[in-house]
Amino acid sequence: MSLIPSTNPFNVPKPWITIPTELIGSLPRTTALLEGQLAYKAGHISLTQLDRLQDKAVRQTLLELEKTGPGQITDGEQAKPNFLAYPIAPLYSSSYSFDDIIDCFTITFSDRHQRSLPRLTQAPFRYGKYAVDYLCRAQQYTRRQIKQAVISPSALSNVYPRATISGYSRDQFLDDLVNETEKDIRLCLELGADIVQMDFTEARLSLKMDPSGQILKQFIQLNNRVLDRFLDNAAYQYKIGVHVCPGGDRDSHHSLDVDYSTVLPSIFDLHVSTFYLSLASERDRKKCLTIIRTFMKPYHRIFLGVIDPNDARVETAEQVCDRVLEAARFIPIEQLGTTDDCGFSPFSDDESTTRSKAYDKIRARVDGTRMAERILNSRK
Repeated sequence: MSLIPSTNPFNVPKPWITIPTELIGSLPRTTALLEGQLAYKAGHISLTQLDRLQDKAVRQTLLELEKTGPGQITDGEQAKPNFLAYPIAPLYSSSYSFDDIIDCFTITFSDRHQRSLPRLTQAPFRYGKYAVDYLCRAQQYTRRQIKQAVISPSALSNVYPRATISGYSRDQFLDDLVNETEKDIRLCLELGADIVQMDFTEARLSLKMDPSGQILKQFIQLNNRVLDRFLDNAAYQYKIGVHVCPGGDRDSHHSLDVDYSTVLPSIFDLHVSTFYLSLASERDRKKCLTIIRTFMKPYHRIFLGVIDPNDARVETAEQVCDRVLEAARFIPIEQLGTTDDCGFSPFSDDESTTRSKAYDKIRARVDGTRMAERILNSRK
């Protein structure tokens, strides 16, 4: 008979640890909405008619997402023109210009297609649309917790022209930008968003712009100016996360060729407790996980990408489970979450992935996460 006392003499069940799983944001637009967008651009339908189509697409998307399993959901960004420029798109005609395309901030993807931001021509900088409007619409059609994505100030900082605007310095612009981004986040939290995710896809891209890392450092400092405004509210701070990825659009990336290990350490300088980090598309996941383990703090929640939206193949639940179990060797289960590497359709005209395939991938993420959760809890 053993004289060693049992560490659990009364066989009290250990608490079950849930691994949360979340959608990043966007889904391919419905067929009716895609057709409506083209009709609106051609002048065949009114803005009111387009708005009705967007409303119907949001409602349909929420109903479909509810069927994929538990967890937070988004509106699929059905009504957003894109994840990047939604705050300024309504002001294009009055305050922005694409005329000097050479001076515009342009992102080139691996298949050579490009996306550009216009240049600000009219001061002061302001938002023409806040993310809370999308949240408000979605809340009408679901009782589930909703996650709302917002764009980072570092991304929108690229609309300021190389030549300064007369009477409106870059410092003045950045002050206005920080104020507007804070408002974008705060309004969502006040309306009841369960999570507000700041999209920081330009983090990795910045090392293409400047391999020295100075632009990345400036981007992080700018984003922290916004994040620091929520430090006095623990509840709000807990609900803010930052998403980092190599950019995904039309099944291609803009910065997957940038060594992730040169970016990840700096990401943890952000004053935030939740991170959404792409991982499924990486060739050396263990190297990335080792870096994450080194730089993460005990209060961080790390959502790791276990689905690659740009991969035409649909992952199986078993593949997702294996990726979660791999990650759990580096990250405590209490701090682990799963997500997709990126949105499935960050720009509204992206039809590279079908909605049905996106849902198949989401179900694989949810089922695979639950599978890994059962295995890890049984090992405790």
